Amino acid sequence: MLLRFTKMHGLGNDFMMVDLISQRASLHPNLIRELADRKLGIGFDQLLTVRPPDNPALDFKYTIYNADGTEAEQCGNGARCFLRFVRDEGLTTKSTIELETNTGVISCKLEKDGNITVDMGQPVLQPARIPFVADSPMITYPVPLVESCDAENDSEIIELAAVSMGNPHAVIRVDDVDTAAVERIGPMMESHPRFPERVNVGFMQVVSRKKIKLRVYERGVGETKACGSGACAAVVAGRLQGLLDDVVDVELMGGHLSVGWAGDDDTVKMTGPACRVYEGRLQV
Repeated sequence: MLLRFTKMHGLGNDFMMVDLISQRASLHPNLIRELADRKLGIGFDQLLTVRPPDNPALDFKYTIYNADGTEAEQCGNGARCFLRFVRDEGLTTKSTIELETNTGVISCKLEKDGNITVDMGQPVLQPARIPFVADSPMITYPVPLVESCDAENDSEIIELAAVSMGNPHAVIRVDDVDTAAVERIGPMMESHPRFPERVNVGFMQVVSRKKIKLRVYERGVGETKACGSGACAAVVAGRLQGLLDDVVDVELMGGHLSVGWAGDDDTVKMTGPACRVYEGRLQV
């Protein structure tokens, strides 16, 4: 069958968008991995599908698949592209929509300047809910990079914050993102036994109280040019450490996001662009 799709990106974090309301398709992990190949397929960080919601009070169901074929719980850059896509496709005329995800409901709003704001919900800091193996909640945790060492002193200790924004994040503060050991620490921490469902690993440089620089090694993908949920997790971690103000400019390799969190029971809001690249059809 011919599958219609659209290629989109949010700050270079790129997606294959598939409408599964007006068409049907079986997107098994092997097919997703083939489509994600940047030389032999379409190439993307995640594949996003639009489905009817299970809850009729909501607008759509939002599902996310990583490039390795595994399903992800959340993707902030993808949520912005989702709103742009369903409006462009005529699936809705609303400026604000509510999306059903595997971990809850998020809302997306089209701003007057064309940017899109996503309400990502409240951050989760309780270790068991992230999930992260720890005896009690802490602002930061000392974690041996190699957990199997007989003594902690035998392994490099990474000081990290553990946050869930609907998906798990480890946020590591660094002096300079350009020289941070992303390629070495990222994959080791991604599959660390303290994170039983693996983790997205953010490397955060605090520039000022109003700005950070961030690189993210995404679970099931590798390093990406931007990560919306990672930007939110980094701001939450920085705010809890007393380093950042309520609204922060997050500079990623692909561009800038504005992330706001007032703390306590407030939700995290992220604003940024969503871009359409091209449309296509392929035989599957």
